[in-house]
Amino acid sequence: MTQAKSEKMGLPTKKEPFDWKRLMFMSIGVILFVVVYYCPPWPDAIDPLGKSFALSREAKGALAVFCLAGTWWVFEVVPIGVTSLMIGVLQALFLIRPAKVAFKDFMDPSVLFIFGSIVIGMVFTKTGLTKRIAYKMLAVVGEKTSMIYLGCFVLTALLTHIMAHTAVAATMYPLLMAIYAMYSEDETPTKFGKGLFIGMAYVAGAGSIVTLLGAARGAVALGFYKDIMGKEISFFELTWYMFPIGWLMTFILWGFFMVFLKPEKARIPGLKEKAKTMHKALGPVTRKEVIAALIVGAAIVIISLRSFVPALKVLDKTAILLCSTILFFVVNILTINDLEEIPWNIILLFAGAMSIGFCLWDTGAASWLAVNWLVMFQNAHWFIFVLGIAFFVLVMTNFIMNVAAIAISLPVALVIAPYLGVAGEVILFASLVTAGMPFLLLVGAAPNAIAYNSKQFTPGEFFGYGVPASIILMLVVALAVAVIWPLMGMPITLPAAS
Repeated sequence: MTQAKSEKMGLPTKKEPFDWKRLMFMSIGVILFVVVYYCPPWPDAIDPLGKSFALSREAKGALAVFCLAGTWWVFEVVPIGVTSLMIGVLQALFLIRPAKVAFKDFMDPSVLFIFGSIVIGMVFTKTGLTKRIAYKMLAVVGEKTSMIYLGCFVLTALLTHIMAHTAVAATMYPLLMAIYAMYSEDETPTKFGKGLFIGMAYVAGAGSIVTLLGAARGAVALGFYKDIMGKEISFFELTWYMFPIGWLMTFILWGFFMVFLKPEKARIPGLKEKAKTMHKALGPVTRKEVIAALIVGAAIVIISLRSFVPALKVLDKTAILLCSTILFFVVNILTINDLEEIPWNIILLFAGAMSIGFCLWDTGAASWLAVNWLVMFQNAHWFIFVLGIAFFVLVMTNFIMNVAAIAISLPVALVIAPYLGVAGEVILFASLVTAGMPFLLLVGAAPNAIAYNSKQFTPGEFFGYGVPASIILMLVVALAVAVIWPLMGMPITLPAAS
């Protein structure tokens, strides 16, 4: 009997014990904020050319907010969306950035893109397309839970080659929900559920590094690299070097989840036949399913073609995706009641992530961090230097936009690189690999936040599994830099240093 029912019936209620653990982590976040914000000024960061990067009061305030938000997000002391609101409030109250600027980031186009992606997932579920795809897939992969893992991961990775990983996660999410419903009717989290959803988020990142269509970070980074180095890297050159790394990580992650989150059941007896029966029971494809598929397909095609058709580059991808959202209501696939089903906690999570990311960037705190970190490696062996850059991007991309993480590290790294005899290409590609796979925090990438909506895991659990996964990622980067990319023809060191 719930406490509310007991109170209503006049029965004595059992008092819940005070959550000291929650208070401790909440206090740690507040203490970190106070210490960082009010401590004496910190020394300037100085790059190899002698340029100074001062840490202003506003920049120190950004780092303070960064510390509080990171602690509260990992340990979920309050709902993750509420922590995001705290990010905007602290910026405004402590005069770190004007309120109009801090809260404007909450409606950044990237946040609205996530909103549109989530709506697509809702439409797939409501029309029945999700179940149709799920049952068909299960009829192919069979009853072994290990093969269900593999099938879902491979499909996720493949889709990220042709569409944005956020849209892929939104498409896969309801599909995984339908698959999981056939594994367990209980809402209690299971190892299989955790592995299925966390794995989808991780693999969406791994697959998205392979082509420029998987995420915006690739195209932006290549353009940035061209401006600095004066050298252009083509779509196919990026795919050539990233393909083996993306797919190696996909299969390694499958093995990772089979070890750390091995399903409770080795197989689901009768699943294959049950899936075939349920697929047949759905009947012929309905008119709404066809319309929904056409709308989503058109949006994906137009967004993908922006990379190849100059005339379409002027069209904003968020605006294109939101056209699909509007059309769903125009054709009556969605109604006003469906808006109440939007997971606003997830939307707010990403809104806060954008705000703290821009805050670190605008105040100069991110550049100060990057310079201080990278100059530590200016006299190191070239191999350690490259891994140091990749690690910095890995950490930063869990908190701020991956494009920003690359943008603040590449200029400094490319200045230091010639002194160590390191080619610019290896720095760029190593950074892009780790920028695409933020395995630690939900705010690191949209697929992470979308997967969290399954309620199969906590932010702390996501972080816990993310630590060994990130270590594995760094080992793969090391293997790529030392063995795989040199064999494929990528320049690693400059001729003079060979």
